[in-house]
Amino acid sequence: MLPWKTHSRKVVFDQSPWLVVEHHAVELPDGRVIPDWPWLTTPDYINVVAQTEAGEYLCFWQRKYGVPEPMLALVGGYLKPGEAPLAAAQRELREETGCVSEDWVDLGHFLVDPNRGVATGNLYLARQARRVCEIDSDDLEAQEMVLLSRAELEQALLDGKFKILAWAAAVALALRV
Repeated sequence: MLPWKTHSRKVVFDQSPWLVVEHHAVELPDGRVIPDWPWLTTPDYINVVAQTEAGEYLCFWQRKYGVPEPMLALVGGYLKPGEAPLAAAQRELREETGCVSEDWVDLGHFLVDPNRGVATGNLYLARQARRVCEIDSDDLEAQEMVLLSRAELEQALLDGKFKILAWAAAVALALRV
């Protein structure tokens, strides 16, 4: 299979670092040219399924602007410029929960929308998480931390309590470890 070719790029909207929209002129392998292929750039991010030393899972009840009802959430956040995904995951775990872990499982790195750009989601499981400091989160959303047993986490996943695809995927992958 032959790759698509990019002939040009034009920024049509720039609200860096959160969103940049470009139009690309792309040529398909069969020679057809699409003059205004939309391309989005958003920051790469991490999500962490955090399991405590007691075997419970740290989650949050929270609301997001685009979701009308409360939902279960995971530790998460954007990578800072030049920051490695695991370092971002460790930083976010400490900021959002006051916990650290020395036992990290890489659950994978996934493109959100490879035909339109967007971002890469980096998913982790932090095992044996333990509290070492106070929470120091700059999250915009109000959130309430909850501890779930494995059975409760599984049921929450099945019941659709994780409304964000990356969170549901991270939980499903972590439950397989």
